[in-house]
Amino acid sequence: MGGLPTIIFMRRLPVYFLLDTSGSMYGEPIQALNNALSGMINTLRSDAQALDSLWISIITFDREIKEVAPLTELVSFQLPEITCPQSGPTNMGEALHFLCDKVTAEVKKSTPTQKGDWKPLLFIMTDGSPSDIGLFKEAIPKVKAMNFGAVVACAAGPKAKDEYMKELTNTVVHLDTADNSTLKQFFKWVSDTIEMGNKSHGTGETVSLPEPPSELHLVI
Repeated sequence: MGGLPTIIFMRRLPVYFLLDTSGSMYGEPIQALNNALSGMINTLRSDAQALDSLWISIITFDREIKEVAPLTELVSFQLPEITCPQSGPTNMGEALHFLCDKVTAEVKKSTPTQKGDWKPLLFIMTDGSPSDIGLFKEAIPKVKAMNFGAVVACAAGPKAKDEYMKELTNTVVHLDTADNSTLKQFFKWVSDTIEMGNKSHGTGETVSLPEPPSELHLVI
């Protein structure tokens, strides 16, 4: 008697990036962001465990919301060049609603016969504050109901408003500037956080975060 074939499913660790590409990021900040992301992907590729389980999605928001990199396994992930308009609003609320729909559709839930994906991680970076405050406020409970393993928000530069990010998550880091060295430090810390998340799997706990470098100020 041949029973039903056993389907072997590799549990994935989905990691979502929600990145501000509004007009204020034009010029040096967007170049710095591209460099920092590239460094982070290279760092993660050198981690065998990350290569086994990590899947990455990048969504950008300005006037428009774009999925610039759909959820893809790290092994075959191609980092796109991220661009931004010279001016325009920061539609972060709309982006959060879009993100929640993506996570709902993409992250596999556990069933009685099969384990689902690990809890997804979310990293948000903005150098300002949401232009669509109403939609942003509506998105907060939606994001909190998503059961992320960790939500880390980065407020980069002098115009970034920590208080909005604090409404979304307790883990908010503030960067004084959005330049090459500070963004590189932030995304280096992000890669450390992802690697820790990978190693803490199976404990069922939320991800404990590594100590951030001195350039990152944890907002209490």
